Amino acid sequence: MKRMHVFYSGHVHGVGFRYATRDIAESLGLKGWVRNLVDGRVEIVAEGNEKDLKGFPDKILKGQLGRYVKDTELSWENPTGEFDSFEIAF
Repeated sequence: MKRMHVFYSGHVHGVGFRYATRDIAESLGLKGWVRNLVDGRVEIVAEGNEKDLKGFPDKILKGQLGRYVKDTELSWENPTGEFDSFEIAF
């Protein structure tokens, strides 16, 4: 298991970004959360197997959401196993 921490910037608020991200994560069997930040970015923490995690950002950027993204910051972290599902955090 691996853990990915991602920040997306651009026009990512008010376009259904979090909901679409959750759907993609669930389709890949990932666990974690996605949330809007006050600075206009979207933050994602996701855990799962390495293959699915590596495909996750590609699915976001190549789908409808990609047109809203200007920049991506991605880092890998040690997994904690704390998540039971993939949620939208508020």
